[in-house]
Amino acid sequence: MSRAFAYSHYFIALLNQRDAAHARAQARPQEFRDGLVTTRWVLAEVADALCAAPWRERVGAFIEFVQTQARFAVQGGSDALFARGLTLYRSRKDKEWSLTDCISFVVMADEGLIRFIRPTSMNRSAVGAAC
Repeated sequence: MSRAFAYSHYFIALLNQRDAAHARAQARPQEFRDGLVTTRWVLAEVADALCAAPWRERVGAFIEFVQTQARFAVQGGSDALFARGLTLYRSRKDKEWSLTDCISFVVMADEGLIRFIRPTSMNRSAVGAAC
């Protein structure tokens, strides 16, 4: 199976033509024929990062697009998932992972994903070490 987890950095580079990683981000989806997995928290990070007035319509339309396309699996914002991410966040005092990262790690573990997509690289994740 060719699926990966998509982080906010990937989506931001994809949307922003001035981003140094824009061209690489555009080329990445072909590697994942079975689609990409992300969370609503990641999409919120994208909106937060691109919150200036000129971006709002484009980012809003992009998030709606991601949520409606079959090639994207967007994990919802359940209280249980949030709680599991928070548990991981609190338990890993040796890491500087954001809460959104921890929720993403939980989703990656649940989905059996060991790869994630960022605009510059595809790496093995820290999921095994995190969970």
